Amino acid sequence: MPRQTMFSGGGKMIRNFDARSAILSFVILFAGLFIWQITTYVPETELVGTVLSDEQQEVLLSKDMAAEDIEFYASQGIEFSQIDQIAGLGLSREMIEMAGGIQALGISAPDENSAPAPGSLFPSPGQIGTELWATITDPFYVAGTNDMGYGIQIGYSLLRVVIGYTLAAAVAIPLGFLIGMSPLFYRALDPYIQVLKPISPLAWMPIALFTIGDSELSSIFVIFICSLWPMLTNTAFGVANVRADWVNVARTHELGSVKTAFTVILPAAAPTIITGMRISIGIAWLVIVAAEMLVGGTGIGYVVWNEWNGLRLDRMIVAILLIGVMGMLLDAAFARLQRAVAYTE
Repeated sequence: MPRQTMFSGGGKMIRNFDARSAILSFVILFAGLFIWQITTYVPETELVGTVLSDEQQEVLLSKDMAAEDIEFYASQGIEFSQIDQIAGLGLSREMIEMAGGIQALGISAPDENSAPAPGSLFPSPGQIGTELWATITDPFYVAGTNDMGYGIQIGYSLLRVVIGYTLAAAVAIPLGFLIGMSPLFYRALDPYIQVLKPISPLAWMPIALFTIGDSELSSIFVIFICSLWPMLTNTAFGVANVRADWVNVARTHELGSVKTAFTVILPAAAPTIITGMRISIGIAWLVIVAAEMLVGGTGIGYVVWNEWNGLRLDRMIVAILLIGVMGMLLDAAFARLQRAVAYTE
């Protein structure tokens, strides 16, 4: 009974801790949204009319400009010198409007949106929410080559990641086993690994574009390169650090090298291998976004760059949020796999 009470008390404490952390997380979220709303809030503005002196009005009337036209242009904030130019044309306001307005005549007019407040160009949380809802409700539309739903664009990015990542796993895990089980191969290959591993994945992009000559395959190659090293090094480390007595037991039972690798070494090294795979998928998702910005065409990375070029900041921010959500889902999937293969010695 005392033990059950202790465990039940510990479970209650964990639940209380989770509740407090959830509340704190929501407080941080709402505080961030509130600050965002305040910094991007732009009050309604109205045009401030131009005040004309009696002498200025007399000058305009002497040029046969109607009094109501003078009052209208002054209420729009147009300066006296510009109104004087309009009066010099000898045209009524109706005629000028039919010709396309004073802007069509080369005379600038103030606009309430011509000098936005510092925060007005950056979208507010409400604008982001509206755009996010529109994206979620119709993620797979196709309206042109450069106008497709974000669901399709994320699909292109995921496909490139899956291909490059799978090829990297097919090379890294067997090679990591070889390096981990053979000190000879470890000493022979380690210098090359230590030189190639720190190179930025994007540094390989120009070489890939030159040698492969295809932007799609070049993106996949970059994903392959960036996914290779974490899986390779973690696999080699996990295999090399399997407890020697487990391997000796397998030898005692006269298991062959292949059977020992699959029945003893692989299960023992699996948590470390999955850790490397989890690191690799995160790096791959980071790199594909940057690679798509460089090569263009399709993909969520290209969407971010394309929306920025069009100054559609609300759509750009929605794309960035979706990149984060997809990265979180990929990491969560590998975290679940990591827990599934974990064991206690």
